[in-house]
Amino acid sequence: MKRSTIPAALAGGFAALSLSGCYIVPVGADEIAKMHLLMQQQANPAPKGASAQAASPAVASPQVTVPTSIQARLYPMNEIATENGMVSGTVTDMMNGKGRLQMTYRGELLTGEATRVANDERKGVASAWGPNGSFMSCEYQMSSPVRGAGTCSFSDGARYQVHVGN
Repeated sequence: MKRSTIPAALAGGFAALSLSGCYIVPVGADEIAKMHLLMQQQANPAPKGASAQAASPAVASPQVTVPTSIQARLYPMNEIATENGMVSGTVTDMMNGKGRLQMTYRGELLTGEATRVANDERKGVASAWGPNGSFMSCEYQMSSPVRGAGTCSFSDGARYQVHVGN
């Protein structure tokens, strides 16, 4: 080999080696599932004229679960509740059968959680508490994933009809 070709060969070899390195990039479970699905689709391409789902029926696309905020409106059902009027709040559905709720009642911020009943995914219970000692508890039933109704009772004896959803 000539002396002038050795540096060129070394430079070319170094460039090839540097381009073949691995990079570590942090990704979440959703990204990993999407990459896995993409690799399976590339390894087993669908025949011409066939849909992608027909080629790999056992592989489902990953579901993205993003918490969703839902409005809750409470309407008075007795005299104590009528004194306070309508109350509104929000429920953040965590998309796993649980939710976080927040509302202001008589000037006090109540926070708590809502949980779906194990034997009946449509039914649920909710509880909230405030730093001054006020609390409430509710029972509800969902007619769809984002709409439902029920009743709530507060520590001062107020009772409300609750409507969940937009």
